[in-house]
Amino acid sequence: MKTTTRTAALAASALGAGLLFALASPLAASAHVGVTPDSTAAGSYTVLTFAVPHGCDGSATTSIAIDIPESIPSVTPTVNQGWTVEKGTITLDPPVTDAHGNELTERVGQVVYTAKTPLADGYRDTFALSLQLPEDAAGDTLEFPVTQTCEVGSTLWNEKTVDGEAEPEHPAPAITVTEATGDGHGHTDSDDAAATSDDHDEASSTTDAAEVDVLARVLGVLGLVVGAVGVVIAVVSRRRTPAGK
Repeated sequence: MKTTTRTAALAASALGAGLLFALASPLAASAHVGVTPDSTAAGSYTVLTFAVPHGCDGSATTSIAIDIPESIPSVTPTVNQGWTVEKGTITLDPPVTDAHGNELTERVGQVVYTAKTPLADGYRDTFALSLQLPEDAAGDTLEFPVTQTCEVGSTLWNEKTVDGEAEPEHPAPAITVTEATGDGHGHTDSDDAAATSDDHDEASSTTDAAEVDVLARVLGVLGLVVGAVGVVIAVVSRRRTPAGK
C-alpha cells in the first residue's frame, strides 16, 4: 500500500510539474516589450503596436521612449488617453525626399509617451505608431529600441536578436520587412491607412504583441510530456496493485 501511495504521489507531482511548465512557458514568452505590425510589406503604410506587459522589477512604468530607425523619416503617434506624447526630431543633413516628393530637413528620431498616472506592474498597455516602411527594405529587419523608465529604475530593450543564437534578456522590438504587394510599392491610400489604424487601435488591447519563442515552445512540450508520463505511471501502478491492498 505504501509503494502504491508513493508511486501515486510521484505521478501527481510529475503531472503538476508538467502543467506548471505548460502554463509558465507562454507567460515567460510574453514578458518582453514587443511590437506587432499590421503590415510588413516594403513601401506600405503600417501601424506598429508596442506592448508593455510589466514594470521594472515590480516598479510602475512612468514613460516609454521608442527610437525610430534612420530609414523611417516620418511617424504619426496614436494618442493614448492615459499618456502624453511627444515627438523628438533630428536634423537631416543633407535633406531627403519622401515618397510624396516633399523635401524633409528633419525626421522623427524618437517618440516618448509619459504616463499621467504610472502604469502599475502587472498591468499592460499599448502604444501605436503609424508610418511608412522603406520601399527598398524588403528582407531587412528594422529594430525599434525602447527605453522603459519606471518610478524606480529603468530597462533598455535594445539588444539585437541573432538567428541561431539564444534570445537576449532584453531584445529590441523588431519587424522583418517583406516584399512589396499590391501596386508594386506596397501602398494603401491615406483613407485605407487611416481605417486600418482605427481598426487596429480598437483591437490593440486584446493583441498579444510578444510571440512565443522557441524556448517557450520547448518548455511547453516538455511539460506536457512530463505530465503524460506521470499519468501513465499512476495508471500502471494502480493496475499492478493486488485487489484489497
